[in-house]
Amino acid sequence: MSATGAILLDIRSLELRYGAAVAVRDISLSVKPGQLVAVIGNNGAGKSSLLRGATGLVRPAGGQVFFRGADTTLMPAHRKVRQGLVMVPEGRLLFPDQSVEDNLILGAYAHGGLKGARARQTFERVLTLFPRLKERLAQQAGSMSGGEQQMLAIARALMAEPELLVIDELSLGLAPKIVDQLMGVLAELNEGGLAILLVEQLAAHALAIADHAYVIANGRVVRQGPSTEIARDPEVMESFLGKKKAAS
Repeated sequence: MSATGAILLDIRSLELRYGAAVAVRDISLSVKPGQLVAVIGNNGAGKSSLLRGATGLVRPAGGQVFFRGADTTLMPAHRKVRQGLVMVPEGRLLFPDQSVEDNLILGAYAHGGLKGARARQTFERVLTLFPRLKERLAQQAGSMSGGEQQMLAIARALMAEPELLVIDELSLGLAPKIVDQLMGVLAELNEGGLAILLVEQLAAHALAIADHAYVIANGRVVRQGPSTEIARDPEVMESFLGKKKAAS
């Protein structure tokens, strides 16, 4: 869903360090309301670190992060959730010993759980979006399949009523059929107006549903542009899409 207007997330010259190691170097990136932005790159490129810095899980060593026009660079993650910046973490990080229903309720914690009518409406909406979860509300989250757990991780994030949904490695450990299904869900959410920032190892899947894309290598942005143009870039095709450049 193409977007116009003000910038929702504005990352400016971000730098992240883990001790002496620099994970992200001078990265600038933006997401507009209603836009789906993909970030692609090889393992270790800095994609996940970028998201951790943007969402407040890691304190940036340099640069700024603006959300909805406000400087949120040093704001902790839980406060960013209340602002509408919500993350689905790599590896899902559910509460495995809690039920599906309890995980969903915890997702709404920042807004008072299921006490309000709006939260209950969101609860019903996510169960409509993921009917399999409705069948398993009483089941322990850790006993479900990887695909079902990823559905729950997305649904839990939606319970926080995000304005921008940030997703780190949606496809990790999942069967191709489940990946296709979940990519379809993201496209549907985006068509409904939800802005999404997607970090994804499966570049072709991400580019197929995104409006705009950034390619990261060695902690830096090396390409950016409309996803259709990025998907046709010869070097991107060879490096990330498994397609050889045409002979000159």
